[in-house]
Amino acid sequence: MIVVNLDVMLAKRKIKSKDLAEYVGITEANLSLLKSGKVKGVRFATLEAICRYLDCQPGDLLEYRPDEAEGGDR
Repeated sequence: MIVVNLDVMLAKRKIKSKDLAEYVGITEANLSLLKSGKVKGVRFATLEAICRYLDCQPGDLLEYRPDEAEGGDR
């Protein structure tokens, strides 16, 4: 599964969700959905704007964790 660590990066940068949402041009509600991982996808342009504002890499925001049901083996 993909885990979104946006809330961690916001805390590290001491940035409010409201300010990031305004910069990126999305609603706070949509940003909240993204932070909680309840979205099916994110546009690269949105990801790029978030990374620009937070001065980070996409890998700082997104993390892959194998599903426990899969056992991590292929």
